[in-house]
Amino acid sequence: MKNYIYPAVFIKDDKEGVYRVFFPDLELTTDGTIVEEAYLYAKECLKAYFVYVEKYDFDFNLPTDFETVKKSSKNEDYVLLVDATVTSKDLEKTAK
Repeated sequence: MKNYIYPAVFIKDDKEGVYRVFFPDLELTTDGTIVEEAYLYAKECLKAYFVYVEKYDFDFNLPTDFETVKKSSKNEDYVLLVDATVTSKDLEKTAK
């Protein structure tokens, strides 16, 4: 079992009525209608990414320091740490 923790930037998109989520270190994106939903989708997105990283032994970027990401974001954006745990069971599921 491995746990991955990465900073994610949550940006409110008033025009679309969603919160966009961006993992700057991994160039992953997702969104949700409210922050809590966007956070849950971000966790799922991060987990799916790392299941494939582990299964196929891909290289990946290490997480940037939280404060560095926060300082480079706009004041109105939320920066949160998002975690994902990948188990051997998760890796077995992708084989099917």
